Amino acid sequence: MPRSASVPLSLSCILATAVGLGFAPSSAHAAPPDEGPDASAEGSASVAVDGGGASAKSEGKARTRGNENDRWIDRWAPEPNMFEVGLFGGVIFPHPDLELFQDNPDAPDRGYRRWSPIGPDFGLRFAYMPLRHFGAEAEGAAMPMRVGFGEDGPTNSATMYTARAHLLGQVGNWSITPFGLFGVGVLGVDSNGDAVGSEVDIGLHFGGGLKFFINRYVMLRVDGRGIISNKRGVGDGVIVSPEILVGLSITLGRERDRPRPTFNDADGDGVRDRDDACPEVPGDPPSGCPTVCIPDDDNDKVPNPQDQCPNEPEDRNGFLDDDGCPDEVPEELTSLSGIMQGVNFETDKDTITKDSIPQLEQAAEVLNRFPDLRVEISGHTDSRGGYQHNMDLSRRRAEAVKKWLVDNGVDGSRLETRGAGPDEPIDTNDTSAGRFNNRRIEFTILGGGPVSGDGAKN
Repeated sequence: MPRSASVPLSLSCILATAVGLGFAPSSAHAAPPDEGPDASAEGSASVAVDGGGASAKSEGKARTRGNENDRWIDRWAPEPNMFEVGLFGGVIFPHPDLELFQDNPDAPDRGYRRWSPIGPDFGLRFAYMPLRHFGAEAEGAAMPMRVGFGEDGPTNSATMYTARAHLLGQVGNWSITPFGLFGVGVLGVDSNGDAVGSEVDIGLHFGGGLKFFINRYVMLRVDGRGIISNKRGVGDGVIVSPEILVGLSITLGRERDRPRPTFNDADGDGVRDRDDACPEVPGDPPSGCPTVCIPDDDNDKVPNPQDQCPNEPEDRNGFLDDDGCPDEVPEELTSLSGIMQGVNFETDKDTITKDSIPQLEQAAEVLNRFPDLRVEISGHTDSRGGYQHNMDLSRRRAEAVKKWLVDNGVDGSRLETRGAGPDEPIDTNDTSAGRFNNRRIEFTILGGGPVSGDGAKN
């Protein structure tokens, strides 16, 4: 059925109901599309007055981007509660004065023999990262070596090994992630008596490198390490034996993206707008109109029983749009946008900065002056970082603004919150200025009267 603004809503409902009854059971009401889970650096805020006025329209905004459309550098950034399990290989450069041999008073130099200057190094690792930027890791490695270099006799084989654990900090904002680590472990050797015998020492280690998150499950890693151990000779200090490692890991524990609609559906009834005979009123497929129609004489989409002006259409300017009467938006509300431009957050947190307080105080004053207004607070981020992290951060930032307003006298039942993450950009994410504009809090005036429950959208 073609859509036309001139067709009265009641007539559309009647015609669509006839079609719907012929093709679908009246009880099969379509579920609204999945909104995705409930974000990036400092955030700023702005406000918009919703010309549509209805909260259903706000809930059904089409997604403009998703995880699959992010640039690779942003797409696979680390997330909280990730596990990493992998293999690594590389080389070790034992220090010439490495004190790793079984002491033998009857042997020359008490059993010391010089290690080969370079040897293979391979092992296993397991890491748990409870936070995006911090975690712990354990490793075990073996290094088949030769000893007796520089001596007149033959060299002998000896296997060096290590078991160690360390704390790991990383800059977890991108798919390429720099990191550093520091830890403690044991460094040992196992060989026959002709080599260096068997010995185990305690040692420290430090290092750093880069992680390359190729996709959801695969990570390539490059490390540079230093093993701190005793220098040969009692009381002679410590030495450092370098390592260079390359590893391949499997990453587990990422949150999966919830499916999001790939078509425009303003009323959230599961029928795409181009096929919806009632695109702003939730209804049943295939027509998209309610099965039972309610009279609306002035065709303003406020049914007669709820319309305080049944013969005068509502002007849908975002102010008191639920009463069905035409009205003008007070000047104080149109200026609210400028007031909210100065709201900021600490980097990658939902903590409101102190310089935001004057703007929030003015917003609270205006909201308290109009006690019938319902407002949606939505948080937005740029596209850097993990998608699920940004969705969660944007939701928490919107909740933080709501909490501040409630703590300063605004009735919480009038405030709805929504986390949009990076899905609704207003500028490019390819420049720092564009990303700054995309990090924001938006206020949308939904209309007059309280909302039910605690004001948070499901």
